[in-house]
Amino acid sequence: MSKVLIPNGCEAVVAEYRDQDVVDYKYNPFIEALPPILSQEGVIDHLAIYPPLDPKERQLETHIRFHLVQRLFQYFQPLGVHLDLENRISRLIRQGYVYRNPIQSGFLEQIDGAQEWMRSRHVEASGNQGFRSQSALTIIGPSGLGKSTAINRILSLYPQVIVHSEYQGIPFSEYQITWLKVDCPHDGSIKGLTIDFFRNVDLLLGTRYYRQYGSARYPISALQPAMSQISRTYGLGLLVIDEIQHLSTAKSQGAEKMLNYFVTLVNTIGIPVVLIGTNKAAGVLQSQFRQARRGSGQGDMVWERMKQDASWNLLIEGLWDYQWVQKPVTLTPELSAELYDLSQGIVDIAVKIFVMAQIRAMSSGKETLNVSLFRQVANEQLRLVQPMLSSLRSGNVRELAKYEDIQPIDISSFIERESSAARMSQKIKELQLAKKKQVERQATSVTEESIIKLLELEIQPATAKRLVNKVLEGKETLTVPSVVKTALALHAQGASDKTDERSALKGQAVEGDIRVAVAEGKTKGLSAYEVLKQGGIIKPTSDDPLFGVG
Repeated sequence: MSKVLIPNGCEAVVAEYRDQDVVDYKYNPFIEALPPILSQEGVIDHLAIYPPLDPKERQLETHIRFHLVQRLFQYFQPLGVHLDLENRISRLIRQGYVYRNPIQSGFLEQIDGAQEWMRSRHVEASGNQGFRSQSALTIIGPSGLGKSTAINRILSLYPQVIVHSEYQGIPFSEYQITWLKVDCPHDGSIKGLTIDFFRNVDLLLGTRYYRQYGSARYPISALQPAMSQISRTYGLGLLVIDEIQHLSTAKSQGAEKMLNYFVTLVNTIGIPVVLIGTNKAAGVLQSQFRQARRGSGQGDMVWERMKQDASWNLLIEGLWDYQWVQKPVTLTPELSAELYDLSQGIVDIAVKIFVMAQIRAMSSGKETLNVSLFRQVANEQLRLVQPMLSSLRSGNVRELAKYEDIQPIDISSFIERESSAARMSQKIKELQLAKKKQVERQATSVTEESIIKLLELEIQPATAKRLVNKVLEGKETLTVPSVVKTALALHAQGASDKTDERSALKGQAVEGDIRVAVAEGKTKGLSAYEVLKQGGIIKPTSDDPLFGVG
């Protein structure tokens, strides 16, 4: 597909028209410009995301692997529920365009009539003029199941903006917005949602609808027709409203009015609408919007937590490959079962436990995963969601609505804490190593200086070395004077050593005798240490000012 950059807008795709196998979809530029209808194998291939992992990365430093393990948040394994949802979205978009064929005669007249009906001061949900009632879909389920992530992945299969210029030799200049996704405002206000709609259109097309309609002087009665007209003008294929549970906080009759408006979009303009929310939204979706869903064939989609079945095994087996700890473990039924129990089949929680367990394994230096580690991070980090998890374990689904707006797991702060702990542990290790080296240097210095002192007292080198090593054996904190004093005492007790010493002193010094070198050095003003160091007999210490000098 060739692409073009819309001035002040997004990167769009130039329309390429494809022959359609479905007769209802033929000769409709909005449908023919869409990507091909995918098989189940094609859906899996397009939706799956498997981040890269090089086993060599496991040997990198801890603070680097802290970054690598977050690749797990990119991981997406298509499951049966995703295939079902993709199929529904595919039908929604195409069926929505069937009765909005821009080259069909009478299309503009129908739109104008619908717009006039939209401008009436009272809108009935049962109204059905201009177009057949088109598809609508509601997706309801607890937080963390991946509803929004799944819909985003599926929508990404469609270019969001398609640029038309000519269709079958006929000039056809048109921007087509295949889908638009907005979040329901926290206060559940229609005006807030409508203004957000304008803002998103401006980001795509470089228009100025937000500047035009975003001011307070426009009442909602004027904004709704503008939203509908924009949807018609740019061939909006699907409107997705996320976080629909916020309607429960709307002011008096606010939720009813917003749902009534969604029905209006479906029934009069023919725009399919998808509503996504937590279980808390179920209560506000039981009345008006149901009328639009009955004739659609798409119905409701209750998104349940995963069961501990083949789908769970597929997800965890794929996830398990992504271990950045230095001692990766093989997936066992026990590990899989523990992760399921701790997460209760909620994918977001399962993935975060898996990530946090790896981070804790790295920061602690254990570098491996096990059941106890999973429990540890879950008990520490899932305190806020424990009521919801307990309700799931007990099967008390009614209690879940109380916990839909619970604070999500803050994995960023967890990573920062573990990173600080890892840095502190590394610092302590470095200090320990430095202290050990210092003690070794001190021990070496005491040994050498003690031998030199004994040599200055005209004790043979071999004897001096033997005496000093014997005094220092198993001891690390002795000073040079104490070592020399003890060594002299030991030397005095050894009669044979004394005899050898006297004999050596009375005899003539042989060539290379160390005592001769020391004696000659004294005549030149050199100390015994300096003479022995110059002769290469002892090694200089790092504290020596001449250390490292050639």
